[in-house]
Amino acid sequence: MLRSRIIPCLLVRNKGLVKTVQFKEGKYVGDPINAVKIFNEKEVDELIVLDIDATKEGREPDFKMIENLANESRMPLCYGGGVKTVEHAKKIIHLGAEKVALSSAVIANPNLVTEIAKAVGVQSVIVVLDVKKKGLFGKYQVYTHNGTKSTGKDPKELAKQFEALGAGEIVVNSIDNDGIMKGYDGKLIDMIRSAINLPMTVLGGAGTLDDIKGIIKKYKVIGVAAGSLFVFKGKYKAVLINYPNREEIKELLK
Repeated sequence: MLRSRIIPCLLVRNKGLVKTVQFKEGKYVGDPINAVKIFNEKEVDELIVLDIDATKEGREPDFKMIENLANESRMPLCYGGGVKTVEHAKKIIHLGAEKVALSSAVIANPNLVTEIAKAVGVQSVIVVLDVKKKGLFGKYQVYTHNGTKSTGKDPKELAKQFEALGAGEIVVNSIDNDGIMKGYDGKLIDMIRSAINLPMTVLGGAGTLDDIKGIIKKYKVIGVAAGSLFVFKGKYKAVLINYPNREEIKELLK
């Protein structure tokens, strides 16, 4: 029986683990391999790792780091950052990741979704839509290159397009809510969820387990991802890798 997934999302910069606020700053919070080891012990559902500067800097994926992460991970691993070709995707899957996260490359060339899905399987193709409100009326737009370039494209229409092209899952990431820890963007989630039938994961804004519970209660089977919630603890945001225990998960899934 399918159930909602509760997913830590780790951001990597210069091989270090960082946490951003609205895609800016970037506080160093540790070594990603150590974080993976801790999440292994906590029996995490799934893990998303994103190299946030690879595309912006024109780099290809850090295959050695991916190999190290995949070798250490005892949970399904999704990796994104700098993936531009079918060959990149195939190599990432070959190294042991279960999923490949795509963004700027498939927005520039949507048919790449179909090509990669044929090469590695639909279930391994994840499209990440980084979304921000823009303009006087707060219209949602998709951004790329770590939130620095507006595509001018509507996230709802892009989600529908990528579903038709063969994506296996859509990750909707709110730039406005990133690192704020005051809850998810319900309006954005509603808009995308109503437009597609694909598995969907939401990211950006979780501050408490109640935020996660609210999303699961409303949308039933959905991926609920968080960054700050799982790397910080307490009022002063001390760095502490954490994840709900089994009893807490049962409560979240009620």
